[in-house]
Amino acid sequence: MNRRLGSVFLFALLVSAVASFLVYHFVVAQVAAASRRPVAKQKLLVAAQKLEAGHLIQESDLRWVDSTSPAPEGAVNDMQQAIGRGVIAVIYPNEAIAEGRLAPRGAGAGLASMIPIGKRAVALKVDEVVGLAGFVVPGMRVDVIVAGGNSGSARSGTLSRTILQNIEVLSAGQKIEKTGDGKPQDAQVVNLLVTPDQAEVLSLASTEAKVQLVLRNPLDTKEEKTHGTSVAALFGLPDAPKQIVAAAPVRVARPAPPPPPTVEVFSGTKRTEQALDR
Repeated sequence: MNRRLGSVFLFALLVSAVASFLVYHFVVAQVAAASRRPVAKQKLLVAAQKLEAGHLIQESDLRWVDSTSPAPEGAVNDMQQAIGRGVIAVIYPNEAIAEGRLAPRGAGAGLASMIPIGKRAVALKVDEVVGLAGFVVPGMRVDVIVAGGNSGSARSGTLSRTILQNIEVLSAGQKIEKTGDGKPQDAQVVNLLVTPDQAEVLSLASTEAKVQLVLRNPLDTKEEKTHGTSVAALFGLPDAPKQIVAAAPVRVARPAPPPPPTVEVFSGTKRTEQALDR
């Protein structure tokens, strides 16, 4: 009885070994055949070097590579469609040229090509402290605060108030300016992306008051209602206003139009008046 069970066990072991050997060789043969099968490749247009925002693409900035993966969605795979267009977002070496990172054809290069339709770029000259010691970089969001005198309320002294919120920084850097005696000096300049109405506000603020930028979290897009403050309120003077409220626009009532001229009409003994059309 034990000999019969032993024989059955040995036979089963032999069959399983043979089956495993055959399956192993079948899998190895399939893998080898797949590795020898030619892989379809396609040409992909990529950046030959790092392309900074504002750069005008030239033929030397592009190159073709063989890719086994499909082209990314929105990729420009025609060199002539990319040459001569401005870069609005950084493209890194060997990265596919995406349509969303290029300015429209004819928009040129430089800062102007990075301005969306309907927006304006306003340059503000600030010092290192106002510029948050270099922490204001492109893509950041800031609030704009102005501080200056208020001729209508001399007792309050200097007033300060937030005039714009959640403004995108388009670019930040330095430029060379000359002093009164002609000597060059560095000036910190920040370009803000604003609407035409906001551009008018910033233009007036930069010439009539001191402008300061306040850094905010880019994910915080809520605009807070602020009331501003004054020097008198800062020091708790008794006659200081509790808050600064913008003056309501003065509405001038238009005079009523004069009544239309009339003529007297006599019909026998009856007298009537009729208005003339203007």
